Amino acid sequence: MRRLRGELVPGVTVLGNLALDVINGAPTSPGGCAAFSGVALSAVGVAGRIVALAAQRDHALFEPLLDRFGSMVRILPADRTSAFRLDYADLDHRRMSVDAIGPVWGPAEIAAADPRTTWVHLAPLLRTDFPAATLALLAERGHRLAYDGQGLVRADRTGPLIVDRHYPPELLGHLSILKLAEDEAVIVADGEFTASTAARLGVPEILVTYGSEGCDIYTAGTVARVPAAWRVEGVQTTGAGDMFTTAYVANRAMGTGPGRSAALASELVARELDRRRVGPTDPV
Repeated sequence: MRRLRGELVPGVTVLGNLALDVINGAPTSPGGCAAFSGVALSAVGVAGRIVALAAQRDHALFEPLLDRFGSMVRILPADRTSAFRLDYADLDHRRMSVDAIGPVWGPAEIAAADPRTTWVHLAPLLRTDFPAATLALLAERGHRLAYDGQGLVRADRTGPLIVDRHYPPELLGHLSILKLAEDEAVIVADGEFTASTAARLGVPEILVTYGSEGCDIYTAGTVARVPAAWRVEGVQTTGAGDMFTTAYVANRAMGTGPGRSAALASELVARELDRRRVGPTDPV
């Protein structure tokens, strides 16, 4: 596949699998990072696109995404759709099960998506969504890659979600940004996540998020804490991490520094969670 570096435009393309989510036994709802990234891309105003995979038979469920975001979203057909079951004990604690493992992104899927932005944000739901060879292919095209760390720790098995640190190390070799939620960081580090952990992973820019406590950004042997914009109580936070990461990468694509990008992303998430308190929960 030919190198596109000279033809790329500043911006971010989000690649990921859509998902069928059953939350607390309710009817199936649309899920996956792509279902939440449009909010972030629209708010930042960067040149952006979302390309996602789902089985053709399930595309109707995701029509609200197309209605809201139009040509920003493109859904490609796949042989299956990821599916999850989420049961919340309260707003902060949930049990998660894998009902179906989604499609794998390979050369054919990358060719069909054909991202043309400087940045590509990979939003895996499970470890096998984006093999290391696919990351190498995207890097060869000239893209800078951001990666959601749930793809490192979530095993590709049906049944109760299994998380472990048995990810292929080569997944990290082509990344410019790695985002880890607090629990994912503990798994990857096999304990406390520190600057030495970040150095061992070798990714130039690593975010570790702590929900309402903000995030830590590890760059060049240093760590900086960026506080959350404000605390939002009493609201379901599904998709908050996806919105934060997409907004962060979108701001970085526009040339904004890491600390300011995190602050802007945090403000976006807080506004969206505030909106959920006064209106119906909307996957987009």
